[in-house]
Amino acid sequence: MALPGSSSCGSALLWPRVVLFGDSITQFSFQQGGWGASLADKLVRKCDVLNRGFSGYNTRWARIILPRIIRKGVGNWDTPAAVTIFFGANDSSLKDENPKQHIPLEEYAANLKSMVQHLSSVDVAGDRVILITPPPLCEAAWAKQCLEQGHKLNRLNAVVGEYASACLQVAQDFGTDVLDLWTLMQKDNQDFSSYLSDGLHLSPKGNAFVFSHLWPLLEPKVSSLPLLLPYWKDVPEAAPEASLLGHGDA
Repeated sequence: MALPGSSSCGSALLWPRVVLFGDSITQFSFQQGGWGASLADKLVRKCDVLNRGFSGYNTRWARIILPRIIRKGVGNWDTPAAVTIFFGANDSSLKDENPKQHIPLEEYAANLKSMVQHLSSVDVAGDRVILITPPPLCEAAWAKQCLEQGHKLNRLNAVVGEYASACLQVAQDFGTDVLDLWTLMQKDNQDFSSYLSDGLHLSPKGNAFVFSHLWPLLEPKVSSLPLLLPYWKDVPEAAPEASLLGHGDA
């Protein structure tokens, strides 16, 4: 059965999007209290926040799949308003202990560059991109996790720092924004263990930390997006079609 007035339903309502691309720290970000969920809540009725996080992935695999996730759009509305790229926690695994996920430092940087270049080729300019460094690693907590799985410690915080530095350099080379979690979480030699649930992944406090530092970088990229469809009090009772079948602006 057709909806009332479906023959004149107005133009398609085009929903902008922000894409979060990363590993498990991104995949888990839509859990309760997660930084991705907080972004989605902040941007509700302005744009969709899409979680494209892949647990266990490194930049070698991410570089391969990114063109399948973000393609050239058919217009400005089809191009993401912003994209975050958040990898390094797996790339920085120690080669001898975790060869499947380990990516050499030079290749990690090259893969990040390749992803930024791909985004540019599909009209996602550098000013819409935010690179995020891996957070610091709490070795004591992660060593316990590894031991429970029958493994040796397969990551070191100092090594993670080298990958964070490489990420910063790529951001500088391409003029993108960057969120340096590795440095910020250790600022003034603070105990950063409370930001992590198991030494590697984010705790509720860590998720709140990421959101609070990421939002100031993201907000300027989405601040011009209008509220989609009118505020309910502004919808006329007698003829709602006039406002509901318009352009969707507030």
